[in-house]
Amino acid sequence: MDAPRDTGSVTTQSDNDVVQWLTNDTRDERFIDNIFAEMCMRLQRAGIPVKRATLHVLIHHPQWLGARMMWADGMREAEIARVDYDVRERSEYIGSSANEIQDGAAEVRENLEQDRSLGRKHALYDEMREKGLTDYVAWPLYHTLGKRHIVTFATDRPGGFDDAHIASLKGLLPVLALVSEIRVKNRLARTLLETYVGSHAGELILAGATRRGSGTTVRAAIMICDLRDFTRISDSWPRDDVIDLLNDYFDAMSEPIARHGGEILKFIGDGMLAIFPLSQPQACANLLHAVTEAQQAMSALNVRNRDIGRAPMNYGIGVHVGDVMYGNIGSRTRLDFTVIGPAVNMASRLEALTKQLGKTVLLSRAFADLVEHDFALEHVGEYEVRGFSEPIELFAYNG
Repeated sequence: MDAPRDTGSVTTQSDNDVVQWLTNDTRDERFIDNIFAEMCMRLQRAGIPVKRATLHVLIHHPQWLGARMMWADGMREAEIARVDYDVRERSEYIGSSANEIQDGAAEVRENLEQDRSLGRKHALYDEMREKGLTDYVAWPLYHTLGKRHIVTFATDRPGGFDDAHIASLKGLLPVLALVSEIRVKNRLARTLLETYVGSHAGELILAGATRRGSGTTVRAAIMICDLRDFTRISDSWPRDDVIDLLNDYFDAMSEPIARHGGEILKFIGDGMLAIFPLSQPQACANLLHAVTEAQQAMSALNVRNRDIGRAPMNYGIGVHVGDVMYGNIGSRTRLDFTVIGPAVNMASRLEALTKQLGKTVLLSRAFADLVEHDFALEHVGEYEVRGFSEPIELFAYNG
C-alpha cells in the first residue's frame, strides 16, 4: 500500500510521535535503510509533505566509499546504491549538494519552482524539476568525531516546505544521527570482519566466537595457492608495481573462490589459504570450477602484463580434503581465526611440490576420489611428502 499523502502542516504532537518512534521503537531494526524508509512514511502521516528523501553515508568499504539510500513517495523500502571512491571526480558529484555539504555547508536549500536559470546548475535539480518537485533541502548529519554524512528531503507541495516543515525536519536530525550512527558502525564492524577474516568467520566472531581456543572441527576441501618468484619480483620491481601485481593476482584467484562458495581465510605474503566446507553440496567440484576460472583470469592477466612489458606470473595450487580445526588461535591479546591440522599441512606440501613436478595444480588422492568422475585428471604418481610417513598419490588438474 502506498504511503498516505498529506500536504498540510505538521502538528507538534505528530512531530513528537516520529521522534519518539525513532528514539524508542527502532532498537530491534538492524538496517538503517529500513528505518529511513519507515521514517519518511511516518513523516508523511504526520503531515510533512516529503516526496523524496536520501541518506548518504560514508562506509569506507575496500571497494566502495559509501552508499546512498533513496526513498520516494509510494516506496515501502529504500533503494540502496553503492558509491565508488572516484565519485568526487565525476560530474554527478561536482557542484552537487553533497559536494557543498562535504565542503562545509551547513544547509543547501533550492527553490525548484523558480526559473532554473536563477538557481544552482546541476543535473540533480533539473531531474527533480522534471519529476514535479518544488523544494529541496540537504543537511549534514553529524556523527561522533567529526564524521559528516548527508540527509536530503524534497517535496512537490506548491510553495515548497513551509517554516514548520523545515523546523520539524531539522528537529529530527540529532535523533536520526544517533540511530544511523549505531547502524553504520555495526555495518562497518561487519565490513571490516568480512574484509579481513572472511564472511563466514566474520559471522562467527560477531556471534561471540572470540575466546582463544574456541573452534570446531570442519571437514573441508583445502586450497593453498602461492605465487612463483615473488622474492625476485619484490626485490627488483618498484614498490607500487609490486602492490599492483599482488592485488591483480589476488583478484584473479579470489573472485572465483567467492563466486563458488569458498571461504578465503588468509593472505600470507603472496600466498592464500581457502576452504570449501563439505557441508556445501558439490564443494569439491565447486573448488575445481573456481580453479578453472582463476586460471582463465590469470591467463588474461598475463596477456595484459605482457602487453606492458611485464613477465608472466606463475603460481602453484595444492588441494587436499580432510578434517581441520576451525577457530581462534593466537596470543592472549592477538587472535587469528583460521584452520589448522594435518589436512592443511598436506595442501601446503602439495603446493610446494607443484614447482618440483612442473604442475600448476596438484590434488591428493583423497580429493581426486571425490571428483574424478566429473573432471579430467592426470595421474602423476606417488611421491614422498615432507612430514608424512607414506608416499602420497598425486593428480594434476589442467583446467
